[in-house]
Amino acid sequence: MAVAVLGFSSRSYLTVHRPLIYCFHKVRHRSSFAAVELPREPVGVPKEKEINFTRSDGRVKGDSKASEWKKLSSKDLGITTSMIAKPTKYVLKGLKKKGYEVYLVGGCVRDLILKRTPKDFDIITSAELKEVVRAFHRCEVVGKRFPICHVHVNDTIVEVSSFSTTGKGIGQKFDYTLSRPPDCDDHDYIRLRNCWQRDFTINGLMFDPYAEIVYDYMGGMRDIKNAKVRTIIPANMSFVEDCARILRGVRIAARLGFRFTKDIAYSVRELSSTVLRLDKGRIFMEMNYMLAYGSAEASLRLLWRFGLLEILLPIQAAYLVSQGFRRRDKRSNMLFSLFSNLDKLVAPDRPCHNSLCECLQDYFELVNDLIANGNNIKECECEIHLRNRTLSHVIETKYEENHYPVVFHLFPWYFPRAEHDHKVGILAFHKALVDQPRHPLVVTAFSLAVHNGGSLSEAVEIARRISQPHDDSFSELLEALDLDLDESLIDEIMDFALSVKSALINMTDESFVSQAMSKYPQAPYSELVFIPLSSFLRASKIFECVEMGCEKGFVPKRGSKIDYEFLAMGSLQEVRHVFARIVFDTVHPLCLDRGNNSVSQNS
Repeated sequence: MAVAVLGFSSRSYLTVHRPLIYCFHKVRHRSSFAAVELPREPVGVPKEKEINFTRSDGRVKGDSKASEWKKLSSKDLGITTSMIAKPTKYVLKGLKKKGYEVYLVGGCVRDLILKRTPKDFDIITSAELKEVVRAFHRCEVVGKRFPICHVHVNDTIVEVSSFSTTGKGIGQKFDYTLSRPPDCDDHDYIRLRNCWQRDFTINGLMFDPYAEIVYDYMGGMRDIKNAKVRTIIPANMSFVEDCARILRGVRIAARLGFRFTKDIAYSVRELSSTVLRLDKGRIFMEMNYMLAYGSAEASLRLLWRFGLLEILLPIQAAYLVSQGFRRRDKRSNMLFSLFSNLDKLVAPDRPCHNSLCECLQDYFELVNDLIANGNNIKECECEIHLRNRTLSHVIETKYEENHYPVVFHLFPWYFPRAEHDHKVGILAFHKALVDQPRHPLVVTAFSLAVHNGGSLSEAVEIARRISQPHDDSFSELLEALDLDLDESLIDEIMDFALSVKSALINMTDESFVSQAMSKYPQAPYSELVFIPLSSFLRASKIFECVEMGCEKGFVPKRGSKIDYEFLAMGSLQEVRHVFARIVFDTVHPLCLDRGNNSVSQNS
């Protein structure tokens, strides 16, 4: 099996030797409850494998006319400097002025080509990290295994890596070496080595904004054109080397609407259980990314299709099994509809602000020590202020007064980003409905009560005025219930609030999670709980107003416009507003009746 890439004119420059021990940790096939279509060809590692590279014009080694590397004009691809974020341009310009080579690399180049808003911009430079630190007033090196620089530009952090450090990771788990192809100069070879270490071909692109050239050594442009996700080295080797690439591949495929190559599809299925080796914080981070940027529904469908959902979210997998969903099922249900409506509100071109979380990562240990020593939150903020003015500036300008304690917003590897709390809340909300279906009036009134901070009388009044029909295809919604009296409706809302709280607790209980798929003995065993305490507490905060009563001083969101920056900062007002809109749009979809709603969402 050969890996064909468009990039360069060579053949047999990388040789892979089989390691002494090479073991797949398989997941048992779940044919008894959901069939999965798999490619027939095996993906075993041969004793000795030569990876063949193909020239961009299709010719092979020995043809002297095929000596051109794959270089594309950024102008022809429609990339302009105006598409690059200002803080990133500032760092690029600062390094370029000092004579260093600078490139944008990875997913941001792919997104620029696809005319998408990049989640972030990664810079790689010929400068040593210590030279990057000297080039900027506020810059520090972070990370031990893969050190990079964090350059602080106002309240944004720009990540900068160096060719000198990224070139040391080639062939860590497998014995393979990259030889220098003919017609390859020093600059090309340095870029080639860096691209070779990346996970997927579509992430192996480099963009020189000053030369206006996009370098494609891995065949990324071909796979972008064909909407394919392809690993740079054979998929089974790539995923054994770093099992996080499995989750990253799902995230990329879901966000872009791309398809897996056959070897990725097979290897994801075969190696799905290896993701349990990852740190729980890393899994939570990857799941957060999957459910963000307008690709939550697509991510859940891919996780289900390739046997990952029963490992990562067994409660939700059990729900799909109970609904009779096949792996390639294209039908919808309430779970998918909830996240589909989330996707419409949090789209790729409206990324959430995340500079606070990036700043806080570097001070995780500091704050833990301060809290352990009895310091209060204000004392922590003062101490952190001395260490990083950017962090203090963000706290002072972005946080609502007396909002969640600072320590709950720490998300390096164990703490979640604030903008993702409503996703945990959605899962708990849906689980409560699965356990005990409710009348649509109860569900609507509950969401309105969450939105307005716990005023049940106001929520009931507005809910009764809604004439928009509900979606009666959901098994989670009941019809036969006498709710003519407001007291009866309020009792039902309160009971539902307790059910949501119970569901949220169960989602963080390893024993409960491990039993989710117990009815299906051929399903893999998973007791994975990756929702950290901080996320549980913040998700609980979303709903507790319904149980505790109207919150003093809480001002509900007015109008339909979402402030995405405040949503990222964990504004309770914004989080509750988004949650209520998602629930309302799911229970009362506009497609059922576009002209009958007598109460606007602004009400």
